[in-house]
Amino acid sequence: MIRNGMDVLATSEWVPLLVPDMPSPQQLMPWLERMHASRHYSNFGPLVDELEAEFAQRFEVSVENLTTVANATLGLELVLQALDLPAGSRILLPAFTFVATATAILRVGHVPIIADVDASNWMLTPDIAAEACARTQVDAVMPVATFGMPHDMHAWHQFEEQAGVPVVIDAAASYGSQWLQGARGTLVFSLHTTKSLPAAEGGLVVSTRDGLAEKVRELSNFGINLKKGHSVQIGALASLGTNAKLSEYHAAIGLASLSFWESHAQQRRLLEAQMKESLTIASRGALRWQTEGGGGALKAPTLLCARLSDENARMKLEKRCEEARITTRRWYQPLLHLMPALISLCEKLETPNADSLSGSLLGLPFFLRMQESHRLRIIDAVRVE
Repeated sequence: MIRNGMDVLATSEWVPLLVPDMPSPQQLMPWLERMHASRHYSNFGPLVDELEAEFAQRFEVSVENLTTVANATLGLELVLQALDLPAGSRILLPAFTFVATATAILRVGHVPIIADVDASNWMLTPDIAAEACARTQVDAVMPVATFGMPHDMHAWHQFEEQAGVPVVIDAAASYGSQWLQGARGTLVFSLHTTKSLPAAEGGLVVSTRDGLAEKVRELSNFGINLKKGHSVQIGALASLGTNAKLSEYHAAIGLASLSFWESHAQQRRLLEAQMKESLTIASRGALRWQTEGGGGALKAPTLLCARLSDENARMKLEKRCEEARITTRRWYQPLLHLMPALISLCEKLETPNADSLSGSLLGLPFFLRMQESHRLRIIDAVRVE
């Protein structure tokens, strides 16, 4: 990370929480030169087409089953719009998630129904969703791949069949970990600079639901039809959309990032394993970690979040980290139903697990260029003598 010609990691006295892992100017240049030669900078250009073709190969679906978007938040909004649910539909989501999951629901005219999460994997599960559906009306479910942990898509497909409501996975942080797993489903990923596959800004919608990705693509282009065989002519407004297209600039960054994703994902897994082992030993087991959620292991971790025994233990660790000039973060807090702008707009079910998590989780620094001195400072901060 360079600022004013200087490497921030080399000059900062603080250990940063995150450092984006973006392509270098040299790695990006071939893609930019191709873009410049084509004179195509937006509006579904050749680099966007190439990026989507790469994604289709990796997800083992047709390119008609996916589309890029300007960011994951707009992706969630457009998926909900494409489902064509009645206004005011009740969408179940976890209390423990980033605010965009809830705001996407509200911005398309629906009502967030706040549910609990599993105490171990920190996610809304099919069992929790089924219990919620038995207690209140639910018209769709939006589980979150918390901190990138993948869901069991077969379990969610079975839930969808039994409950008769659509499921949309907010997989923002889970590229490379969350796959369709041979099941039907809809996934929305983020390509934000903080994620494992960064395009600076961007999103990806993958869906095996008939026509959903194509509808999202149309909506991302203002709702203008660009396909032959549509009920309206090409160039006419077929639906009320917005401008949510991925630009060629962002596709260039995404393609460059994709070229070294595997090696960086391996480095991330190794760093996470080393950090967890060292911190567990140093804290004498006082730090606990998120468990797998049934969809397999996390392939490209981007965050390191530890659970302590209670809020007092967290506050003590926060103080020690601050004294050692280590940046920490209370991820996803306050919980959604406690956010000032959301309090009167959501319906809340009981959330004992989420409430407990909210008082005991703490995000610690995690990034690929972490220096040995950074790691030792963090280990010393959590050490129990």
